[in-house]
Amino acid sequence: MTRRRLGIHAMGLVTPLGAGKEENAGKLFTGTRSGLATEIDILSDRRLHAGCVTAPLPALPDGFDRYQSRNNRLMLLALQEIAPEIEAARQRYGADRFAVILGTSTSGIAEGEAAFSVRHRTGHWPTTFDYRQQELGGLSNFVAAALRVTGPAYTIATACSSSAKVFASARRLLMAGICDAAVVGGADTICRTTLNGFASLDAMSRGLCNPFSRNRDGINIGEGAAAFLLSREAAPISLLGYGESSDAHHLSAPDPAGVGAQTAMSAALGDAGIGAADIDYVNLHGTGTVLNDSMEGIAVHGLFGGKVPCSSTKAMTGHMLGAAGACEAAFLWLALELGALLPPHVWDGVRDPAIPALDLVEVGGRLPAKDRFAMMSNSFAFGGNNMALILGRGEW
Repeated sequence: MTRRRLGIHAMGLVTPLGAGKEENAGKLFTGTRSGLATEIDILSDRRLHAGCVTAPLPALPDGFDRYQSRNNRLMLLALQEIAPEIEAARQRYGADRFAVILGTSTSGIAEGEAAFSVRHRTGHWPTTFDYRQQELGGLSNFVAAALRVTGPAYTIATACSSSAKVFASARRLLMAGICDAAVVGGADTICRTTLNGFASLDAMSRGLCNPFSRNRDGINIGEGAAAFLLSREAAPISLLGYGESSDAHHLSAPDPAGVGAQTAMSAALGDAGIGAADIDYVNLHGTGTVLNDSMEGIAVHGLFGGKVPCSSTKAMTGHMLGAAGACEAAFLWLALELGALLPPHVWDGVRDPAIPALDLVEVGGRLPAKDRFAMMSNSFAFGGNNMALILGRGEW
């Protein structure tokens, strides 16, 4: 392992597919759409399919009332899966050498919405409401307090690339010697503000999202959380590299030529010190909107041609927004851990002739056995906040 590559020692995950690595893997590789079975009545004019987490969420520890939110409880569930590894690292390195960097876009907005509804109806804020519940920084502050660590703790909020960018921030801290271990990841939860905002952009699908299809008509929103333990020490699965770009093409629309997206992917390859031919699989951002899929198809084909296996997992989970980057990196972790099984691309099979042909993975797809693998995950956000991560297994 080179100096710039980080070991990923543990991963915890909760998505609409289930809680924990085993349950997620059992559904992810079968191509189920059960994660989008929920229909919610959150818009004034129609019901929507959404990826809701149905697993029971843990209660927050005593004394954490100011952090009470579904978002934090979702994050806590992901952390509980890797609690022994985190505690061992805290004991080894010390609480002050342990960083927490997480991504979110909703934080506790749902609790704020509920509180405002009470105030609108009664004229008074409910006694259970604390403004800190909806602060973006509250997620990392809560996790740092819950884990009893005192190193750097902060939240990144760059919309849909938020919890992908945490890997870059953690590596900078680790390589600068500011910390020796880091918990990274992210959480986002469904709320009315987000769904109505996307509806106002006419970005919501009226059925199930259909990434890269000629018939695609928008996104489904999902929720989820993922947590990883990183250090400079070697591990079977590593963060090989990352690439960031900020093309600032438009507030909400991507650059149709995919320049910023391709820049991020190319930068990730350069950072990892590998070539496009070394990538075994790409987890596409693949939202199911007309503009995103067209842009990404152009960018991915321009860099890889039509040869690298690709899929969008959002057709199974919905778009988990600020948690999408971390959760989809977790899907790479599962693929690498389980012998290079590949998440299938779930859609209606109707190709868009305007998008260059990609090698979209079918159910049951997997890579041939070999000594090492490298996989990429894309996260492209509003304002051109683009991120590409590369995870690997074996010696690079």
